[in-house]
Amino acid sequence: MVRRLLIFLLACFALANLAFAQSPVYRFSPVNQWDINKTAAYWNPIIRYVSEKSGVRLELKIGRTSADTTAYVLAQEVEFVFSNHLFSPERDQLGWKVFGRRWTPPLQGQIAVPADSSITRIEDLKGQEVVFAGPEAFIGYKVPHAHLQAKGIDVKVVFAGNQNAAFAQLFAGKAKAVGSNSALIDGYAMREGRKFRVLWTSDSFHDLALMASGKVPEKDVKAVASAFINMHRDPVGKTILVKASEEVGLDRQAYFLPATGADYAAYRRFFQAVPAASRQER
Repeated sequence: MVRRLLIFLLACFALANLAFAQSPVYRFSPVNQWDINKTAAYWNPIIRYVSEKSGVRLELKIGRTSADTTAYVLAQEVEFVFSNHLFSPERDQLGWKVFGRRWTPPLQGQIAVPADSSITRIEDLKGQEVVFAGPEAFIGYKVPHAHLQAKGIDVKVVFAGNQNAAFAQLFAGKAKAVGSNSALIDGYAMREGRKFRVLWTSDSFHDLALMASGKVPEKDVKAVASAFINMHRDPVGKTILVKASEEVGLDRQAYFLPATGADYAAYRRFFQAVPAASRQER
């Protein structure tokens, strides 16, 4: 009897594994907030956990730069994203649905220089090189660049490909200032022991959104959403989140919580206020 029960349980386990192996694989593309290695170090453990917990197979798909990653999204090559690049009127039509976001303090766009820089006002940046992660960065590029344009401060825009590379160029003297968001500036300062002087800070925005394509069945979206949102309540999931956050300099308490499109109204107000030509929307 014991032997039969053991055989039955092993058969059930094998069937469950076979079903999981044959289930669809969805691509998950988070915006490149850091270089590729750090982005993968943060997301791969989280994606493995969510896949195992939800029974929905996810795999990480990122490009060399944040613009490359967003190009995958716009080409409909992925099914789940962690992004704030999809709230413009043009991209709202693509049918992406917000189901969650990461808890962090509110984020602001910022323009900063090294603490020992002779530059003390954003007006001093006129005609100077200002480095940004890339043209798709909403809080780190579109918001500060729109402010510079509104103030009539023409700068020489430099794109580094990701935010770590932008900070590296700033401290190597290849640019006079950097555009970024407050969390990434604080995280880099803590991780690398660098000091910034912030020249300008924007209004607040929520962190990036977890979103699903309209092509994904609702049951799979709900399963993935539940795994993300309940991750911090599971001791195993919480340990993974804390370790991943420490790896990139995020608040150790950062976790995922439910959200809807209404949480991103500030993004839509920005796009309503800033003409498409000024924000270089594609």
